[in-house]
Amino acid sequence: MNIFMAYHFKIFTTVSEFPDDWDFTVGRYNVMLSKSYFYTLEESKPNNMECVFAGFFGDNELIGGALIQYLSFSEHKTFQKNEILCSIRNFITKQFSRDLLILGNNMLTGQNGFYFNPSKITSENAVLLLHEALLESQQLFGKPSLVSFKDYQRSFLKHFETKNFEKYYRFSVQPNMILNIRKEWRSMEDYSNDFSKKYRARFKSAKKKLDGIQRFELNLEQVKKYQQDMNLLYHNVAENAPFNTFFLRENHFESMKFHLGHKFRVFGYFLEEKLIGFYTLIINNKDVDTYFLGYDKEIQKEKQIYLNMLFDMAEFGIENRFERIIFGRTALEIKSTIGAEPVEIFGLIRHKNKWINFLMEKIFTSVNPKTDWIQRKPFK
Repeated sequence: MNIFMAYHFKIFTTVSEFPDDWDFTVGRYNVMLSKSYFYTLEESKPNNMECVFAGFFGDNELIGGALIQYLSFSEHKTFQKNEILCSIRNFITKQFSRDLLILGNNMLTGQNGFYFNPSKITSENAVLLLHEALLESQQLFGKPSLVSFKDYQRSFLKHFETKNFEKYYRFSVQPNMILNIRKEWRSMEDYSNDFSKKYRARFKSAKKKLDGIQRFELNLEQVKKYQQDMNLLYHNVAENAPFNTFFLRENHFESMKFHLGHKFRVFGYFLEEKLIGFYTLIINNKDVDTYFLGYDKEIQKEKQIYLNMLFDMAEFGIENRFERIIFGRTALEIKSTIGAEPVEIFGLIRHKNKWINFLMEKIFTSVNPKTDWIQRKPFK
């Protein structure tokens, strides 16, 4: 039977077009697929990003949903550092990847691109529908240079082993760092007691360096108040990264807090009443996803602000009885020192030019050099 005799999909360009039961069917299983989060994307997505959404139906009943993001690089410097090598990479990137269409969320690490009701459709058929929806949405953006499926664990890759995906290059970049919270951890004391002597001493030393710094959670009004400072601190960190496909808009954190409420948490670090650092978290059912952060680079060196943020994120997850903290794919080694472990994730990518696509492996590895790092083992 042709799959499209049993199922169909619809592309939505705004959240206001969604079926009434979207959150009941899709959004409640992943907050990053909820209407509240999508309203945030509509209000405060990066300047070089557009978003569309796919709804999937069986017998006219909503059975799944997906996020599709379009990124334009014509006015965006992907490689940030002012070095000759980065200038060359930016030139190459713009020649071969003017723009990109992604089934998934380029602002987060992990499979946050779709959800289907598993009792209504098989994973194999769901992947076929996702592919068709992605191909149809290309027409909205003039057939982008690159099309990609983002962030799948190895066990899910078998669903892409069909003729539809023969021309896609499978890639794996940096892993997703995840801290699995042990059931016996009820407090930071329980957590730190599981460290080996070396890492327990490091934990205590980092905490002492916070003397003089106040830390507290920010509500919506405080996020509005400190919005400009937060953006300066965010750019301090983001612009130092070697590779960036977007920058957040100034109103992004305010929009996230307004629409997601208690599911979006903002924590500030203050020295003499001045904001010198912050981090943000997204509450996603039993998981905590770490989101964007920022800090004063000079104070960070002296006070180990970033390491303390990682410990504070762990404390939030432990004390609020979550199961996992999703730390993402940056700063791998330091995240491993607080107990996060790497989980390999994969993507698929295809160029519209068949000759460039034939060379995709060489091109991809030249602009995405492998990061060498040492995985630390802090627990006894």
